[in-house]
Amino acid sequence: MEETPFNVHKRFQTKKRGRCRPAHQFVPLYIMGLLPVLQVKGNIDFEQNSAFEIRAEASDRGQPPMASQCKVLVEVIDVNDNAPEITVTTLLSTVSENAKSGTAIALVSVLDRDHVKGNIDFEQNSAFEIRAEASDRGQPPMASQCKVLVEVIDVNDNAPEITVTTLLSTVSEDAKAGTAIALVSVLDRDHDEGTNSEILYSISKGDQDKILVIFDLDATSGAITVKGSAITVKSNIDFEQQNAFEIRAQASDKGHPPMTAHCKVLVEVMDLNDNAPEITVTSLLKTVKEDVQIGTAVALVSVSDADGGKNGIVTCSVRNKVPFKLELNYRNYYSLVVDGPLDRENMSQYNVTISATDEGAPSLSSSNIITVDIADVNDNPPRFAEPVLNVYIKENSPVGTLMTTVSASDADINENGHVTYSILDINSNSGVPLSTLVNINSVTGDLSNLQSFNYEEMKTFQFGVQAADAGVPPLSSNATVNVFVLDENDNSPVVLPPYAEHGSVNTENVPYTAEAGYFIAKIRAVDADSGYNALLSYHISEPKGNNLFRIGTSNGEIRTKRRMSDSDLKTHPLIIAVSDNGEPALSVTVSIDVVVVERTDDIQTQFRHKPVKDDTFSSLNLYLLIAIISVSVIFLLSLISLIAVKCHRTDSNFSGYNPPMITTHPDGTWSYSKSMQQYDVCFSSDTLKSDVVVFPTHFPPADAELISINGGDTFQRTQTLPNKEKVRAAIK
Repeated sequence: MEETPFNVHKRFQTKKRGRCRPAHQFVPLYIMGLLPVLQVKGNIDFEQNSAFEIRAEASDRGQPPMASQCKVLVEVIDVNDNAPEITVTTLLSTVSENAKSGTAIALVSVLDRDHVKGNIDFEQNSAFEIRAEASDRGQPPMASQCKVLVEVIDVNDNAPEITVTTLLSTVSEDAKAGTAIALVSVLDRDHDEGTNSEILYSISKGDQDKILVIFDLDATSGAITVKGSAITVKSNIDFEQQNAFEIRAQASDKGHPPMTAHCKVLVEVMDLNDNAPEITVTSLLKTVKEDVQIGTAVALVSVSDADGGKNGIVTCSVRNKVPFKLELNYRNYYSLVVDGPLDRENMSQYNVTISATDEGAPSLSSSNIITVDIADVNDNPPRFAEPVLNVYIKENSPVGTLMTTVSASDADINENGHVTYSILDINSNSGVPLSTLVNINSVTGDLSNLQSFNYEEMKTFQFGVQAADAGVPPLSSNATVNVFVLDENDNSPVVLPPYAEHGSVNTENVPYTAEAGYFIAKIRAVDADSGYNALLSYHISEPKGNNLFRIGTSNGEIRTKRRMSDSDLKTHPLIIAVSDNGEPALSVTVSIDVVVVERTDDIQTQFRHKPVKDDTFSSLNLYLLIAIISVSVIFLLSLISLIAVKCHRTDSNFSGYNPPMITTHPDGTWSYSKSMQQYDVCFSSDTLKSDVVVFPTHFPPADAELISINGGDTFQRTQTLPNKEKVRAAIK
């Protein structure tokens, strides 16, 4: 190992001991907690060695030992420890005696080890002064001295020195063009008056293209300022794009060759709250079912703010009143969850407004609207507008007649709202299977009849209609349908005995002395129809122009209009027409011969023409007895049935009907009606004219006519009676 005049000593020691020794390579070193010190151990002579390279090694005492090396470069600084040396102690020279002043007579060669071996530094000494002496060898020697002035010419051997190699500065992101952010300070040790000390500042090229766009370095002053665009004074500094800059500046002198120094300027950008929060939404469900559980996540919401510090701290919330809320997952990540019951029928879509606000001053905010569609579930059954539907159909209507169309609405949609219809068999009391009566179109709800109804056989019946949707599971609801058969005038009046035989001619006698209004006979007829179709009127159709007899249009009583005269015929053939009030009207005729007799004793009915045995019970009496008993029994049964029906009537609209109506008269005759409905009966004060006028009290036929009986047994039609009110006829 090369011997050096230096020793390495240990001055500090830690728990782990080590050692250092000189070596030929060295870097600054702190080894295992030890601080090595380099000391001089011998003479150092600049003129012999102007620099030393020392290598040091540090190793521990482990097994195996670990070591590290370093290199120390030592530069020796020259000191003036050598006197000038004249190479020739005796110099022989000749000179003419007439030599002029300044003539060179000898060249004294002088050597100074300090300056020969040392460096000439203009910055330390820009000039040297050397004293030279010349002496002869005479006795005594004569000597002469002179000064040699040596001027050192400066060369560019000093690079500019930047006082601070790293500068720290800040700039606001809204800084205007021309704003100064730093000043680069440089010192050059070369001569101040030469070009070697003139400095030019610039920003290093290379990867600093972006820096050159944003910042500017003044070439003369070294001031770093903010650049702006050509149009506006606003800078291109944006904290969100880059929050710090590293400017590598350089300072170069004008020497030959020029020398350069470098430094770093670290610029921190101060953030402004110039960015509103951004909201990002990721939907988890395309649609949300209306029966979804509370707390179900609908979407993921994330918020971000490009600003820093408080300017980038964001709070997020739902701004409008909706059944949804935000739940924080992690930092700026939220879940939008259901926070209340949903009902698609009330609200099929929600616009959820999410607002995000930062903590800047002033704060900035943004909002985003999330559209949430509510999906339908089958939670609504079909509903009829009314639970009970009344349907009217005329008797004798052809099969397939549209009776009505039932309709039910379902608040649900798609399959959940697709309604189909079916018939339910309930207690209709009709005694006929519903499958033979009506049919319903399952899609349209059209109700049609499967048979032609006869009012006289079936006046009403009842069934149910069910509306069901196609949901899973399906939902349904029911409605009751009341079908009322409307009477048509399809039955002609029927004349009751004793004038009931078709084509027979009946004879009635009238005394010649009969006064006006004398009662001759009473025609009684019934009609199987009801309402106005069963309201009968009586007329004398032949002979025309007869002025001797009249008939009550409502009660069928034949009476004289005046007293008899000698010019009147003895026999008057009358044709009585009995007509109903249907459209068109149906009628029947009765032929009666009225015979005028001289005495009242001759007046007798057809029954009296037959011989009667006084001491025997005649067949006529038997017939009368049977008729009276039958009428009494029928009347009694009718009364009992009426009381029973009244007592057991239910809420149903079809709670029963009255038995046939029996009407008695003072003359011993009677009449009845086959209508099985409940009637209103009106009587006049004239017992001789009292009769029964019957009308159904529940459902009068449409476009009915009211017939008023006037004086003189005439009648007048008045149209139209309300369909839902009771119809009454007053008999005068």
